[in-house]
Amino acid sequence: MAKSEWSYKSAVELSAALAAKKVSAVELTQDAIDRIERHDSKVNAICVRDFDRALDAARAADAALARGERKPLLGLPMTVKESYNIAGLPTTWGIPAQKDFIAKEDSLPVMRVKDAGSVVVGKTNVPLGLGDWQSYNDIYGTTNNPYNLGRTPGGSSGGSSAALAAGYGPLSIGSDIGGSLRVPAFHCGVYAHKPTFNLVAMRGHVAPPAPPLPFERDLSVVGPMARSAADLSLVLDVMAGPDPIEAGIAYKLELPAARHTAFKDFRVLVIDSDPVLPTDTAVRGTINTLADNLAKAGVKIERSSPVLPDFAASSRLYMRMLISFLAASFAPDVYEGAKLAAAALPESDNSLAAERLRGVALSHRDWMVANAGRTRLRAQWRDLFKTYDAVICPIMPTPAYPHDHSPDQETRRIIIDGKAHVYPDQLAWPGIATLPGLPSTAIPTGFAPDGLPVGVQIVGPWLEDRTPLKLAELIEREFGGFVPPKMFDD
Repeated sequence: MAKSEWSYKSAVELSAALAAKKVSAVELTQDAIDRIERHDSKVNAICVRDFDRALDAARAADAALARGERKPLLGLPMTVKESYNIAGLPTTWGIPAQKDFIAKEDSLPVMRVKDAGSVVVGKTNVPLGLGDWQSYNDIYGTTNNPYNLGRTPGGSSGGSSAALAAGYGPLSIGSDIGGSLRVPAFHCGVYAHKPTFNLVAMRGHVAPPAPPLPFERDLSVVGPMARSAADLSLVLDVMAGPDPIEAGIAYKLELPAARHTAFKDFRVLVIDSDPVLPTDTAVRGTINTLADNLAKAGVKIERSSPVLPDFAASSRLYMRMLISFLAASFAPDVYEGAKLAAAALPESDNSLAAERLRGVALSHRDWMVANAGRTRLRAQWRDLFKTYDAVICPIMPTPAYPHDHSPDQETRRIIIDGKAHVYPDQLAWPGIATLPGLPSTAIPTGFAPDGLPVGVQIVGPWLEDRTPLKLAELIEREFGGFVPPKMFDD
């Protein structure tokens, strides 16, 4: 069966086609369903299918379009990360004990994308507890990278990135605490946006069987994924804002406009590597090519700055705070064992692995000291963004690596230019934006020699999400963006 002309169009293009009656919502939804049925036995991105309700929603969207209604996502098929509650569907977070948990109501972000007219065709696969840059679990199996089925698609929103790359609709939504939006975008050559912390209310994005109550999950955010930069803004505008049953009682969101709309006005700091976690030749190469191209296009580029916060110090702080948060859900025996191991660490050991172990045992007093450090870090970033509009830097050090399901992540290794590095140390680059809560837009920048995608993140100022998003749009328009994987040419 030949590929539909609509399979890899952007959401903006599809919205225009729907308004012009060149295609129907039912046709777009059926196209996404057909592609899932044709290809997903290889990719395994869609772990929960909701095709009947999707077609009903598409028919309702067509009727609304015929009445002249217009909504930002009206009639657009999309996927949703498994970790979001959707009424009547399982939410497991890949946890076998929760395989029979069925959500009673939609999460708030899902309500918002549905209210904007989107058609949800299914849920996308995740790792156990959302805790890996690979997307596999004992309930739904392993998701593969559409560019090379033997490689990871990233995680924890790896099902969503693989679905986008395979043409299963133009949009998805995911979450991010350790790069879980940006890393899969990097590994699958698509786009993602990690919003400013707490910009998007998260009610209903919670591990089962916890109740769907309003809350702030330290460091964690939810956000959009797409195959085009402009589509990220389309979805973010729908998702963003306080929870109407809590902060929304008093507050409303009004994001500032992008600082600039043309290359010539942007001031950008570009970082391609760091001794804390080097990047390999392919990743560095595409970052440097992008920097050269931006300079030729009129962007004011600098390659170093004394006002950039110390990457080693902030990475160590991030490891402590991240693992302190995650350790709250550790099994009692694991927690006690980690506390003993942390107590045995020599004081001189300031490796990232040691900081992760210390994070497990952090007291509330220790956490308050760490949080004060984060407050100072945010002030440093505020100062930096008086000089620069954005920082372009790596997301991950290498293209997608082969599946590695060995249970202890601390014993896994990645190979960077021939040298082995500790697998969880890869947290460092996503953490550059996560710890201070800054917005970060992941964009593709090309391919490594072996044909695997690579990309960068564009980190922007606090609550100025539109600035990195606008720069991403300009880069896509000028230099190109998503390129479909060859195995899905049919």
